[in-house]
Amino acid sequence: MEANGVQPGQVEIAEEALRDIIQHYTREAGVRNLEREIGKTLRHAAVRIAEGQTGRIQIARENLADILGAPQFESELAMRTSVPGVATGLAWTPVGGDILFIEATRASGSGKLILTGHLGEVMRESAQAALSIVKNRAESFGIEATEFGKSDIHIHVPAGAIPKDGPSAGVAMFMALVSLMTERTVRNDTAMTGEISLRGLVLPVGGIKEKVVAAHRAGIKRVMLPARNRKDFEDIPAESRKELEFIWLERVDEAVSSALESKTTANNLSAGTSIRHMAGSDAQARL
Repeated sequence: MEANGVQPGQVEIAEEALRDIIQHYTREAGVRNLEREIGKTLRHAAVRIAEGQTGRIQIARENLADILGAPQFESELAMRTSVPGVATGLAWTPVGGDILFIEATRASGSGKLILTGHLGEVMRESAQAALSIVKNRAESFGIEATEFGKSDIHIHVPAGAIPKDGPSAGVAMFMALVSLMTERTVRNDTAMTGEISLRGLVLPVGGIKEKVVAAHRAGIKRVMLPARNRKDFEDIPAESRKELEFIWLERVDEAVSSALESKTTANNLSAGTSIRHMAGSDAQARL
């Protein structure tokens, strides 16, 4: 306030407006950009004071678009989708955790796997491993094995301009494929992370604290994590530990039983629903 020529008592920024600035106008490891955005709101108030406005100026959330422009980061919760073939994964970035949608679709073809979304080599290998596991266990999931030979499968991770790499999208890719082939949606209140092995084991990954915080921020209610990451549980903020349900995975089969909706529910949810993408950050995502 002092830096922008505003006296105490002349301006009040509502708590809801401050939260919106944090959530929709900044995304960083520190608070420098947050300070800049708050400074813009105070300079806006200083101009009104200089023009002769008296009384305390209230900055409400409804005023932010006029002062700061359109929101720079859209709500992940508003962008979530509920159609078969989509799973919510968790990523680590240099500015904290984030959620990413793993999308899978198929068309008539010869069994090719198509990968898009600016994926690195490790993430591409995770997709190959996920598909191999689904093929190997097709019968147990109620999938007709011959479907793979006459279909091309396309896996895409939105925000294609942002490089993405790392092994921990394995569980989410596996779930997207099972969802696609069984026509059952993945629960939209559930996000997941974990590397997978060809034996179906779920292996530990890094960035658990940041990923869980991102899930909590996005409105996720259930988080699926590798059982071997239990050692990281105490690093997760107490509020997130209290409000989220944690599902610890030893094997990918446990993810299927915990995350898939019934086929009837999937059909009802997918009627008239289109896939929408989450707004990506400007930093490389490490899954």
